[in-house]
Amino acid sequence: MKKIIIDVDAGVDDAIAIMMALANPDVEVLGITCCYGNTSVENVLRNVLRVLKVCNRLDIPVYRGCSKSLVARTINANDFFGTDGFGDVPDPHAPGLDLVQKKKAELAIIDLVNENAGEVILVATAPLTNLAVAVQLEPSLPKKLKALYIMGGNIESRGNVTICGEFNFVCDPEAAYNVLDRYTCPTYIATWEFTCRNSLPWSFCDTWFCLHTEKSDFVEKISRHSRKKAKEQGNLFDPCDAYAMAAAIDDAFITESEEVAVTVELEGMYTRGMMVLDYMEKLKKVHTVFIMKKVDLEKFKEMLINAVK
Repeated sequence: MKKIIIDVDAGVDDAIAIMMALANPDVEVLGITCCYGNTSVENVLRNVLRVLKVCNRLDIPVYRGCSKSLVARTINANDFFGTDGFGDVPDPHAPGLDLVQKKKAELAIIDLVNENAGEVILVATAPLTNLAVAVQLEPSLPKKLKALYIMGGNIESRGNVTICGEFNFVCDPEAAYNVLDRYTCPTYIATWEFTCRNSLPWSFCDTWFCLHTEKSDFVEKISRHSRKKAKEQGNLFDPCDAYAMAAAIDDAFITESEEVAVTVELEGMYTRGMMVLDYMEKLKKVHTVFIMKKVDLEKFKEMLINAVK
């Protein structure tokens, strides 16, 4: 049984990632920590509770995390995911925020990892602010983690929110810098360019939504706005965060990766928030990360289908 903590800024793709984890019988979700990002942290909390309700898993604890970045100006993805992160689809029967745990997200991460030292996989699909605060409070935290899986960053300076920056890292470059510097556990990164290259045709969505389960209807509804935006931009179906989750769930999902030391640019006019790959070993870093390159897309499709059955 894999023990997982999920750190999210839900976000439709975060919702899909959560559902993938909950659908797998070999995964135990210890908790879900919430961070600002795609929308406000209050909306993220509401969205996570909506996902847990449709999955009949409101027993999983949900924790409130950071509402803004460490230093950077706060941005969001209102244009792509809607102002509430779920396509502005109302839900009059959504669970209330009284279900949110009193403990702060960063303390929950520390406590859950300490209680399960060496066993916890942390899957981070949001700006890395909660993780940066957690390691500041508990410097030994990374040594107790089994692994860290991140959706974020880029490998070819292709941005999706700035010229050279991917959304999660640009939201909080200082947090991303600190996490990649201080989390020395095995680390796997699904970058923006990687997800673009492994996106799925829209015909898959048609098959997916034809299942007409409560879960598939839920995903179809909350993703209408972002699907429309993606198609207008000429993109394929790219549930970015789900790739990091799939890798965390199934070790065989990644078929090719690249091991290299990385850092994050903090000062560039055009490159602030860009992930830097140290091929020349100028950083003299001992810790390297695994950059996901190729994955088993048939396995990915199967996991997506199982998530909404």
